[in-house]
Amino acid sequence: MTADPLLDTLAGYRARTAEEAADLARLLGVVDTRDPWSRETALHVTASALVVHPATHRVLLRWHARHRAWLQVGGHADPGEVDPHRIALREAAEETGLADLTFWPDRTIAHLAIVEVPASGHEPAHEHADIRYLLATDAPETASPEKPDAALRWLTFPEAYDLVGADNVRETLHRAELLLADQGLTGVV
Repeated sequence: MTADPLLDTLAGYRARTAEEAADLARLLGVVDTRDPWSRETALHVTASALVVHPATHRVLLRWHARHRAWLQVGGHADPGEVDPHRIALREAAEETGLADLTFWPDRTIAHLAIVEVPASGHEPAHEHADIRYLLATDAPETASPEKPDAALRWLTFPEAYDLVGADNVRETLHRAELLLADQGLTGVV
């Protein structure tokens, strides 16, 4: 183990597709050369989570106005943060208001994807090397958006697949759905 939580997390991760392997190689290529969390670079690390409610086989998606899409929750490291687990958990709690979030079924990365981010008024277009986890809640009814333009929706997997546009988000959903099936959770609503 190193003293770097990001390197420790990535060291144990094995990509499942050729695209994910290429994204992981790109990420590892920048980790050693600079601060991978810095928003000043064209490619930087973010941490996110797909929130699941295992008892009902549902997932929580958030409206992201900048992307004009329904996505998982998550985002950038705050100054001084370097642990992707803590960043994903903090971001998810902030964006959903859920106080009982836990890694599910464990703390391993669910998916890693490099995604394009469109330019905004203060930032040029850039890319996120997004480290994605699964987080679970036992209190889905307590979810509340952090701001009015960041709506939250609990969805079944078929509903979520219909709502999301990006293939990388579909892949994250697929992996979560398979894990729920492996756990013997059938989706009783």
